[in-house]
Amino acid sequence: MAITRRPLLTATAAGTLLCALWFVPSANAGNAPAAPDTAGHSTTTGSDLGSSALAETGTGIDTTPYLVGGMALLGAGAGFVTYAGRRGGPQPAL
Repeated sequence: MAITRRPLLTATAAGTLLCALWFVPSANAGNAPAAPDTAGHSTTTGSDLGSSALAETGTGIDTTPYLVGGMALLGAGAGFVTYAGRRGGPQPAL
């Protein structure tokens, strides 16, 4: 591969990664209806202020496929980096 094509391939890979990350759901995505706007008024009581317990979120969705897929892609990326390092070998400084 010519040295002049490397920036193009790097830019293509970066653009592909950004496009893929565009479709990752955000942390606040869900089916619950939006809470009504309280216009800055707080509804906490005195007993709520001292509580350090986290909110109960329920069981949620099964994240196992996401974890397995992420680990597979991480392993593939590490394999590509290792392959590229071995393939290139020692190169002189420019």
